[in-house]
Amino acid sequence: MMQVETCRAQSLGKTERDTWRSFQAADASFASPYFSLGFLDAMAAVRRDTRVLVIREAGAIKGFLPFHKGALGHARPLGGPLSDHHGFIAAPGTRFDLEAVLKAAGLKVFDFFGAIGTQTAFRDHAQLVDGSWVIDLSAGYNAWIETRSAVEPKAFRNLRARRRKLEEETVSFKFRIQDDRPEVLEKAIEWKSRQYRRTSHFDVFSVDWTRKLIDTLVKGGLDNASGLVSSLEVNGQLAAAHVGMRSDTVLHYWFPVYDPEFSKLGPGLNLLTEIARTLSGEGLREIHLGPGEYDFKRELASWQFPLASGYVAAPSLLGAARQLADHIEDAAERLPLGALSTLPGRAFRRIDRFTAFRVA
Repeated sequence: MMQVETCRAQSLGKTERDTWRSFQAADASFASPYFSLGFLDAMAAVRRDTRVLVIREAGAIKGFLPFHKGALGHARPLGGPLSDHHGFIAAPGTRFDLEAVLKAAGLKVFDFFGAIGTQTAFRDHAQLVDGSWVIDLSAGYNAWIETRSAVEPKAFRNLRARRRKLEEETVSFKFRIQDDRPEVLEKAIEWKSRQYRRTSHFDVFSVDWTRKLIDTLVKGGLDNASGLVSSLEVNGQLAAAHVGMRSDTVLHYWFPVYDPEFSKLGPGLNLLTEIARTLSGEGLREIHLGPGEYDFKRELASWQFPLASGYVAAPSLLGAARQLADHIEDAAERLPLGALSTLPGRAFRRIDRFTAFRVA
């Protein structure tokens, strides 16, 4: 008989936390910092709607599902739109019925958009299956370079050419893989916000909790999750920066940005490859680039793991409204209206994204 308890992160005791750590350590698919207790604690510190479902059978803990609890029983994954990866945290091979878990917790709708695709609980309800790109450093930096160079020779020739430009056409350059200077973090966020606005994307740093989350992660002291700010200076001027999050073995490539003035030097890619070179010597096994059809991800990545996006709606007014929105979007996309057929879906996604960033 399954029992599901909804808890705040702060109320998880030693038994729960030790069990969580054992689940994460036993399954390589949970190596991302997104699945660490540290990320849960950081989110709980900046968002009051952070919760965890603790799932038990006969008193034994079978799994956890961290999430954000919205109005009227609407739930979203931990980290909301900032979370590229999420899912149940459980022992290898454990299977859950997502609808049954949510019903037991009293949740009416659960929207997910980057759940681990190998978990049938999410895959069975997926409207979209994507993939997250991975740089595999488990055999070392040189092995990654050799393997990917053989597959993508042109891309890696371009990488080497940009490195030569950096070395030959600048007075000086300096990488800082862990850059603790506050002004670098400030500049990176300023540049990223400007990029979001320029490209008509929602500025994730326009809400308070996202910046507080970065500050909490960078401050450190969390359980297997920490912020990492890296930078490249050219001729004494900041040329590129990356604000990421790492666990013991995985770096999540999160917020890269560079100054267009230095674009011919490939500052972003030079910084990324230097991060890979340095951290692979310190035990890092993977860099997760996240989903998205970008050339640099396809060229640099060793492989992908599947991600599932979709929703589960229980019989309720909220569930009916969520299903109606999905039917409207689907019907519109079937009409022969060209770009106009995508307008309802784009509007719904914009509203949902805006709502997801607001704390209940």
